[in-house]
Amino acid sequence: AEVPLLLPAERAQLLEEWTATERAYPERCLHELFAEQAARTPDAPALRFAGRTTTYAELEGSANRLARHLQGLGVGSESRVGLCLERTPQMLVAMLGILKAGGAYVPLDPAYPADRLEYMLEDAGAAVVVTQASLAERLPLGLDRVLVDSEAARIAARPDDAPESGVEAGNLAYVLYTSGSTGRPKGVQVEHRSASQIVHFLRDVVRAEDRAAVLGSTSVSFDVSVGEVFGTICWGGTLVLVESVLELPRVAEEGVRLVVTVPSAAAELLRTGGIPQSVRAFNLAGEALPAWLARELYARPETERVLNLYGPTEDTVYSTWSTVEPGAERVRIGRPVANSRAYVLDPVGGPAPVGVAGELCLGGAGTARGYHGRPELTAERFVPDALAPEAGARMYRTGDRARWLASGELEYLGRIDQQVKVRGFRIEPGEIEAALRTHPAVGEAVVAARADGSGGVRLVAYHLAAEGMARPEAAQLRAWLRERLPDAMVPGAFVALDTFPLTPSGKVDRLALPAPDAAGHADAYVAPRTPTEEVLAGIWAEVLGVD
Repeated sequence: AEVPLLLPAERAQLLEEWTATERAYPERCLHELFAEQAARTPDAPALRFAGRTTTYAELEGSANRLARHLQGLGVGSESRVGLCLERTPQMLVAMLGILKAGGAYVPLDPAYPADRLEYMLEDAGAAVVVTQASLAERLPLGLDRVLVDSEAARIAARPDDAPESGVEAGNLAYVLYTSGSTGRPKGVQVEHRSASQIVHFLRDVVRAEDRAAVLGSTSVSFDVSVGEVFGTICWGGTLVLVESVLELPRVAEEGVRLVVTVPSAAAELLRTGGIPQSVRAFNLAGEALPAWLARELYARPETERVLNLYGPTEDTVYSTWSTVEPGAERVRIGRPVANSRAYVLDPVGGPAPVGVAGELCLGGAGTARGYHGRPELTAERFVPDALAPEAGARMYRTGDRARWLASGELEYLGRIDQQVKVRGFRIEPGEIEAALRTHPAVGEAVVAARADGSGGVRLVAYHLAAEGMARPEAAQLRAWLRERLPDAMVPGAFVALDTFPLTPSGKVDRLALPAPDAAGHADAYVAPRTPTEEVLAGIWAEVLGVD
């Protein structure tokens, strides 16, 4: 197995020519890049929200005042600060204010169950959380809270010049929690130097005219938001802030030119005719981009550019990219982004030849620090990069299968393990299975992803009743999980089985699990009672493909 299969020229092509991505980007802090832009264009619009414009100078001043307030509470270098706010301009003020104070922000989605929020804050070691009065009761007691609405007068009284933080490029910028196979989410630690590299990359690949109006729709709990927000406001662009990408039609008058989203959301916008004529470009990431979707986007006469971007949180937002050509029959994940390296490795850790599938591993400037408080898991996934030209380098084992094509582009081939992507969220089925097993009536559980009939995937939970217990209803299990997991991780269907199908080796045969019927989706069936309800039920039956 260790006999080398590559000729010297082939090895050089894979490890040198196709990973020659060096760019002279400086190692900076995110808030420094923004402050420099605010000094260049103080009166330019940085943010538009609900018909109101916030200039760069206003955003800079508000963030500086909040930073000084946070420093008064002890926030400094390497401090982790919870961020739990609704999607308003105060969210951006808080992100910048935490960074300017020297801290690293820890996104907390207000829609998450209270137990999950408490775990994330405790695991991150956060001593302070920035939130608002209406959300404060969802957060645990015993840590300092900054209520941006109730304490607005106190914060506004602080000086608006930038405080000294002492933070350097090697300090933490944010800790973002992703699904964990052990049943608990894990916090990915990303430093300023890694985030600033991707922000510089976006400066070079996003056209200035598109940056003039970028839809700000990505949850800050999803790492694509880092590129969306800082890739815009660090280079003089304007962010049009909305609650979700499906609100794009509502802000048609804002003249949005660039939409950053997951392919499944773009497909829904296309289906509903919700893309305004002003939109010229799409940056699609977070899940596999089907070629048919790219072709339909280009079928709009206004579409000029579609980028396909790939990257795990552990490699800082984006790792590879490609410009999808109109009429493309297949979509590739492309080549490494600036100052990054991509390897396709065989089972013994050597580079696989062109055309041969292997594990995709990522190195270079985007490699995260590791998982917070998980040294064993960090050592398992972030391993020494013996193929790098410099000593002491690390690379991240993605668990994704890929192969190099003769064109020098990477083709994504799926997962090596059971991890799935649903609407852009990276989900470990094991975490859902662990939560299901805590239900007293569930003896065993398996969660799988199945095609949903519209080009995406949905989660289906298969479960066995605990010994001596009656089978739980789907509604009971759905309610149980909603108290413990984010909505994106709650399966869309539940299927009760007497036994699991097994492979000859005794493992669950996931390919033999049955497709859910309509009963697996419904909490309780209520027949249509009026002609209008009958028409609506018929429409939903057609869309969902159920009786």
